[in-house]
Amino acid sequence: MTTTTENSTVTAAVGSARTRVEGREKVTGAARYAGEIPFAELAHGWLVLSTVARGRIRSVEDAPVRAMPGVLTVLHHENAPRVDTAYMGMLGPPNPVVGLFQHDRVPFMGWPVALVVAETSEEAREAAEALVVRYDEEPHDVGFHAAHSGAYVPGANAMAQAETEKGDLEARLREAAFVVDEEYSTPEEHHNSMEPHAATARWEGGRLDVLDSNQGTFWVASELASLFSLDPASVRVRSEHVGGGFGSKGLAPHQVAAVMATTLLHRPVRVVLTRRQMFSLVGYRSPTAQRVTLGADAGGRLRAFDHQSTSLTSTVHEFVEPGASVGRTMYDADAHRTGHRLVRLDVPTPTWMRAPGETPGSFALESAIDELAEKCGLDPVELRRRNQPSVGPVSGLPFSRRNQLACFEEGARRFGWAGRDPRPGLRREGRWLLGTGMAAASFPAGVGPSTSAVTAEQDGSFTVRINAADIGTGARTAMLSVAADALRVDPARIRVRLGDSDLGLAWIAGGSMGTRSWAWAVRLAADELRELLALGGSIPPEGLTTRSDTSDAIGALAQKERHAYGAQFAEAAVDVTTGEVRVRRLLGIFAAGTIVNPLTARSQLVGGMTWGLSMALHEEAVRDAVSGGYVNGDLAGYHVAAHADVEHVEADWVDDHDPEDPVGIKGIGEIGIVGVAAAIANAVWHATGARHRRLPIRPDRVLAAAEEVRQRAAEEARGA
Repeated sequence: MTTTTENSTVTAAVGSARTRVEGREKVTGAARYAGEIPFAELAHGWLVLSTVARGRIRSVEDAPVRAMPGVLTVLHHENAPRVDTAYMGMLGPPNPVVGLFQHDRVPFMGWPVALVVAETSEEAREAAEALVVRYDEEPHDVGFHAAHSGAYVPGANAMAQAETEKGDLEARLREAAFVVDEEYSTPEEHHNSMEPHAATARWEGGRLDVLDSNQGTFWVASELASLFSLDPASVRVRSEHVGGGFGSKGLAPHQVAAVMATTLLHRPVRVVLTRRQMFSLVGYRSPTAQRVTLGADAGGRLRAFDHQSTSLTSTVHEFVEPGASVGRTMYDADAHRTGHRLVRLDVPTPTWMRAPGETPGSFALESAIDELAEKCGLDPVELRRRNQPSVGPVSGLPFSRRNQLACFEEGARRFGWAGRDPRPGLRREGRWLLGTGMAAASFPAGVGPSTSAVTAEQDGSFTVRINAADIGTGARTAMLSVAADALRVDPARIRVRLGDSDLGLAWIAGGSMGTRSWAWAVRLAADELRELLALGGSIPPEGLTTRSDTSDAIGALAQKERHAYGAQFAEAAVDVTTGEVRVRRLLGIFAAGTIVNPLTARSQLVGGMTWGLSMALHEEAVRDAVSGGYVNGDLAGYHVAAHADVEHVEADWVDDHDPEDPVGIKGIGEIGIVGVAAAIANAVWHATGARHRRLPIRPDRVLAAAEEVRQRAAEEARGA
């Protein structure tokens, strides 16, 4: 869309579909990633990981390895540089796994015990595989379950308040006309981004220069400066292109190893993680054991709400998967209780993974809500309509804009929900039983402080500098559109620079906060520049630059519940003779603020929904109790959805401009996955009459559930 003003033709870029500005580079291979950029005298590091789940290193027999062809050094706890992990980073204290080679303790299988550096990657790998490390092994515990004797209530955590409670839960449950009290579980799941984690470190002009694949260069640079006790100004981290992150690409052992090695060898060193190493070194989604108890009156209105979630953490670092948090804003009740518990095990530390908390939590909660609708005799959409809160159920704060009902209405219309027979197991198509299900979705709409600079160049072009991280979401293109509208110029006149810690503070690409945080800063700087240009005057040779810092503006925001919302609809086909489940249709309708670029936004949402399908049917990391390691720690054994699993997936949105944001943005990175697994599980129940409260919905579990349904039907027939 274009509009003509007195002086120029202006493109309304925000809201217009736009291909990625770096798209040609990516499809032709010109875009270079962290593990591909060449350097003179580049050396290669290969991490050696522990083969025991708990114990101490008795010896690292590195002498034979040092004599192997091409080997430059072997780092381990007896000779590595000392680092300082006693600091508070941007997102809390660091995971001790980045305190590389500082002691002889082994807290889990896959803990880094050595780094072999050689002239080539092949030589480094061969030498690393030949390195003998001997251990004094100790008994370990990797078995996660809700009744674990070591379960405890975590302390203060940045992700979520551990427990909340209001009202008399037991009294409200006694008064309830309908009660659901069930347990749900989700397995350990892994990020597995397309681009493995990679970092190249070197010292250049007295500064540490790190080329890395991460979700925030300023974040990683500040962490490295703290870890190595360096002046922050002496550390530069660059991350031009990133092939996915999903919460896993922060500070990890490979960056630390590369910095240690380049400091000792005085030449560039690159460390790239293998797919198997990623399973233990960069975090994952904790398994969860959840119990949801709901009590409703005769009209289906919630009177009692209780959601308790247990997850695991390592013995060296506390991380909470806040599965019970989603209900704190989704549904209210007279009595409302939520809580989290942790189990410390001899396993790697979990971390953020797309929609942490909301993804597993929504599976349990939205499955339970569906079960309540069945008991109440209400349509699942109608039950959710009746239980929309007017203020935050726990916080009591007003909602900035709660557009959940619009998602329900548009989703039901588009999906053809009206007239759905609620009775399960009635629709059949040949060998397939068919069913439909739905679920609600929500994710916080946060914003973080960021800085930006916008320059008017003498040639009539503009340069936007914002330390955003483009992890595949199209951040360059989004910032170009925001700047074009603020400056009221054609987007073709704008260049965007990002992914360099020298550009200053900017929020990470995470928590669905990236685009909103960066756009706010770009908009403020561009607005000021446009006003300066309107005053006339010449542009100096170095250009005319304005700068912004959103810290004060964000700090002045009134306290409110700010969220994106969605409604997920699914149609599943189930063959109860083979256990096969096919998701024929997925529809997601979202209220996620202003959509900056419909082309890339739809891709983001469809990607999240596809991941939710993969979660529902396939993904499950399995740990061997005897060794403490993974049974399926690679993509041969860890199953993800393939093309044949993904049929018709459709994502769209309703109007949801956020008036408190300069561009109206809320965020879309996480909301797409939330609720998908529950919608599919609810559809499988509608198809078969069998509830699946444990993910994934594997063929063996489908067959077992179908047999239970047959036996129950036979018993009822005998009783009749």
